[in-house]
Amino acid sequence: MTQADDPWAKWRQPAGSAVPAAEKAEPPVAEKSAPARARPAKAPERPVADKRPADEAAADLEVTAEVKTKPAGTLGVKAGLRSEAPGKRTPLRGGSPVRKPMTAATPLERPAARPAKKAAAPIVRSGPPPEGTRLSKVMSERGMCSRREADLWIERGWVFVNGEQVSELGSRIDPDACIEVSTEAKKDQAKAVTILLHKPVGYVSGQPEPGCIPAVTLITAENQVPQSGGPEFKPWMLRGLAPAGRLDVDSTGLLVLTSDGRVAKRLIGEDSDAEKEYLVRVSGEMIKGGLELLRHGLELDGKALKPAWVKQLNEDQLHFILKEGKKRQIRRMCELVGLKVVGLKRVRIGRIRLGDLPMGQWRFLRADEAF
Repeated sequence: MTQADDPWAKWRQPAGSAVPAAEKAEPPVAEKSAPARARPAKAPERPVADKRPADEAAADLEVTAEVKTKPAGTLGVKAGLRSEAPGKRTPLRGGSPVRKPMTAATPLERPAARPAKKAAAPIVRSGPPPEGTRLSKVMSERGMCSRREADLWIERGWVFVNGEQVSELGSRIDPDACIEVSTEAKKDQAKAVTILLHKPVGYVSGQPEPGCIPAVTLITAENQVPQSGGPEFKPWMLRGLAPAGRLDVDSTGLLVLTSDGRVAKRLIGEDSDAEKEYLVRVSGEMIKGGLELLRHGLELDGKALKPAWVKQLNEDQLHFILKEGKKRQIRRMCELVGLKVVGLKRVRIGRIRLGDLPMGQWRFLRADEAF
């Protein structure tokens, strides 16, 4: 191969030797779509004695020419020959930083990432549970008022614990603490009234049903049975008045309506054991052992009923005394033993009897009476 055919000839000659002008011109590359770009004027020095075979040197030149003549991308960025060492990669545009190889002395480097938005986690309070018992619960258990009344008095600043005013709802105290209420609280409680009504059939005790009238509409001055030394009825007394116990629309008898939380707790509280006495007229034939089942052994809504006192007065009349009051309880109990209730009258709640109170009329609970 002549010197003109060898592109590396000018590096193979000793330094300082003259090179003919004809030999300085680069020979054209055969069968290429575009001429190879000329090398920079200041080329990096290579060892004078390059003993590689001529065909390997020519192959390197062809690869360099192909890379440099590759068309630019859509962003005008020219791709270059990648010669990174194994394990080192250049990231794409917009990619994460290049990861460095970990060594024992190099801590783990993680790319900084934007924290993702997370839903607010529920607040979990740590530490021991609050000490003491809720003030309203202690007042209710002592019979001072209902929990609802206690919360109202606390909010108004009418309650004092060990001589200090407490006005924050949910406050906890020592169950044995001394609790006092202000004069305003006593006056407010004195306004509470309890009414005994002889409810007729067709009136509902609580929320009105279609075609029915609530029993509270019977509490008027005209329907009051006057008592010696009793209070005079005023319309404001109806404020906060609510039934303390059920008596369904088809039943009659004693119904208690009160705005006094202490009375409501005594009659319908969770731990109430006030007795309710009924006279019941029935039809049909009782199954064998039905009377014993009525006394104890039946269940309603998947829950066993408390023991009841039941006596058969005659063929069509029963006498019930219960310590609970589920919806239409006596009627459903009788159906379970083959009987149908055709008449039901409540004659006593706790120690208060209906007595001779006329149907459709009412009276106040006297100061000397208690359930």
